[in-house]
Amino acid sequence: METLLSKKKQAARDGDARRETIEMSALVVCRDFAEHIEATARELVRAMEIYAAPFEIIFVDDGSLDQTFALLSKMAQADSRLRVIKMRSSFGEASSLDAALSLSRGKKIVYYATRVHVNPSGILKLLEKLDDDHDLVVGWRHPRRDSWLNQIISRLFNMLALRWSEIKLHDINSGIFVARREVLENVPIYGDLNNFIPLLALRQGYKVAEEKIEQQRGKFRQSRYVNAYLQRFLDIITVVFLRNYSKKPLHFLGFVGALFAIIGGGINLYLFVYRILGFGAIAGRPLLLLGALLLVIGIQMISIGLVGEMVIFTHAKDIKEYNIEKIL
Repeated sequence: METLLSKKKQAARDGDARRETIEMSALVVCRDFAEHIEATARELVRAMEIYAAPFEIIFVDDGSLDQTFALLSKMAQADSRLRVIKMRSSFGEASSLDAALSLSRGKKIVYYATRVHVNPSGILKLLEKLDDDHDLVVGWRHPRRDSWLNQIISRLFNMLALRWSEIKLHDINSGIFVARREVLENVPIYGDLNNFIPLLALRQGYKVAEEKIEQQRGKFRQSRYVNAYLQRFLDIITVVFLRNYSKKPLHFLGFVGALFAIIGGGINLYLFVYRILGFGAIAGRPLLLLGALLLVIGIQMISIGLVGEMVIFTHAKDIKEYNIEKIL
């Protein structure tokens, strides 16, 4: 009995030791990528070996309908450094990243979405820059080899996001980055916020940089539908709000609401004086409807901002908006 117990304890210690030796975790999200998955895995393993640090590679099959999972399973059996997660359905990159991160053990994280078709060997440059006193390094796809439509949409997206967030990066949603583990543990990842991890990390005070990485030729997802553009625009608004007003919603909603209320009140005051002085009737005038509508909308926005402030006040102890780098 004692021997069995001691063996279990030794096995647990060995397992802890193995976990401690993992320096780097590569998290790879793929979907219907059977055609290139074996070559991508080989190149990733080669790049990790060149970096010369204990590593693991976690592949997440995000609901593939082809042979992606079968090929990944075969590779994982042949190489113990490879692990595979199969999602029951396609839940998106943010959910896949969160699932892989929860199972990873590395102090440094490499994130690679296969949809962007970049050269895995270029990850070494990103890791070198990470070691050069940075917390997160984004891959800048250069040169771009996807369709001209994708490139135009991507440039507009980056232009809006960078203008509103004041971060100087060329390709924030490139789908590839390297980061220290604590960065991802302190940045919320849900919905489509994986596209804005550099912005959210910068808000936490982390040092963010970028490095060029070659984009390979292949089939790319096309941005053809209006709803895709609208979703990206709404995501940008979400990030700007979270970045600047997550703990003071009244500053945003109250400002807009007060602006509407002042304009509406001014219009109604003008019409009131106009009618009192006998210049004419105001009933049925579009200006009266506009003034009343702006006044009501303004009051509603201020009220919503106050409700948001009450919610924030109630849960203020659970909200952490700071990040401590060092204590001496």
